[in-house]
Amino acid sequence: MNVEKLLELIEDYNPDEVEKVKKAYLYAAYLHDGQYRESGEAYIIHPLNVAYILAEMHADSDTVCAGLLHDVLEDTKASKEDIQKEFNNDIASLVDGVTKLAKMNFSTKEEMIYANTRKIITSITEDVRIIIIKLADRLHNMRTLEYKTLFKQKENSLETMEIFVPIAYSIGAYRIKSELEDLAFRYLKPDKYQEISDQKEKIEIDSQKCLNDMLYEIYKILSTNNIPSEIKVRTKNIYGIYKREQEGNKITTIHDLLALKIMVDTITNCYISLGLVHSKYHPINDKFKDFICNPKTNMYQSLHTTVFGPDDHLVQTQIRTFAMDKVASFGLTTYWDLQKGEARNEMQKDLRTKFQFYRSLSEINDTFRDNESFVLQVKNELFSDQIFVYTTRGEAIALPKGSTPIDFAYAYDENVGNKMSRVYVNDKKVKFNHQLQNKDRVRIIMNSNSFPKKEWLEEAKTTLAKMKIKEYLHL
Repeated sequence: MNVEKLLELIEDYNPDEVEKVKKAYLYAAYLHDGQYRESGEAYIIHPLNVAYILAEMHADSDTVCAGLLHDVLEDTKASKEDIQKEFNNDIASLVDGVTKLAKMNFSTKEEMIYANTRKIITSITEDVRIIIIKLADRLHNMRTLEYKTLFKQKENSLETMEIFVPIAYSIGAYRIKSELEDLAFRYLKPDKYQEISDQKEKIEIDSQKCLNDMLYEIYKILSTNNIPSEIKVRTKNIYGIYKREQEGNKITTIHDLLALKIMVDTITNCYISLGLVHSKYHPINDKFKDFICNPKTNMYQSLHTTVFGPDDHLVQTQIRTFAMDKVASFGLTTYWDLQKGEARNEMQKDLRTKFQFYRSLSEINDTFRDNESFVLQVKNELFSDQIFVYTTRGEAIALPKGSTPIDFAYAYDENVGNKMSRVYVNDKKVKFNHQLQNKDRVRIIMNSNSFPKKEWLEEAKTTLAKMKIKEYLHL
């Protein structure tokens, strides 16, 4: 990696900001002069790679500059005021946001770790760009983890799985999530990683002709119907395969192991393309999902269908617009890039109300003052195994495993929770403490004379539900 490569990328999508990015690089290189990584490379190589990862996301220039400068407050004599003077308040705030709290006084190392972890997690609610920089930072550190001790490799990999992977998923940054998973898994379970990697490689080789034939045929069909398209081959990441195996699946039966990703120009053409694919390849009826009409909670949109390809290969086909594909790769980064000026500030404000994850995180942050308690609650409630429960209109609500209709009601709307009188799950009446399962369809009956009960506090699992119940009961 060299600065010329970074500047070329900036030139491609943001040519007016090349000089500002170049200035940030020169400033960071000057401050880090004489510092080296454990690999023996000059330290500036690390922030340069972080900035390049951000530029690949088409992050705005302030974010890229902050990526170049993200370690200067922690590792050099530069101050926040220095960065403000040299650049602007926005860049200074971003750099300050990603800087660890090492200079504060902590009684124990564990206390410092919990405080820093909290700072990382809550940065999402302050400025989404901070967490994007942290993800890019963690990704490059994981890519170069071989220079760390065995203990550090395990420690960093575990932290990546517990904190950074769930964060990447929550903001919809699938490309970063998948790579972080595989990099961490490689160090946590090296033998299993290699076993699955070898199996995957063999299947990819055996399936290459099938996928190429399908790609050609589908592209020909879409072109004949005047649908502009781009088609790519995608295989499931190694850790994703491992998770499916842990659920009792054999690698040869994982229906989305192999996939064709079809990008078209409009939503209408997504559905037309789906019909054309089904006219050529027989679909598996229970493997169709419409994430366009019913987006995932992290904004992911796509049509998923699994078909029998040549020689009865199971192939998942993902159909989405070009814009949806960008969101699927980089999540909130894409939305930020599309906003300008004051609209960006409004977007950040809207996150608390529009996205369930943000509302829940804000409630946990307001509830738990102690850093350790906060981190443990986030891990348990937001970063643990989740289920997706659906409204009668098909809207997905993400909840931690073990949640009840009380949690569902308050996650949907406070008033629904406060006026809930009856609950039906999959058209069967259930009690309020009924444990919901993945893909359940929930219908809430409201009554103006109904109100929360104190015992609900024991039956609810989420902090959001418990807080709203306490507020209503004045507890």
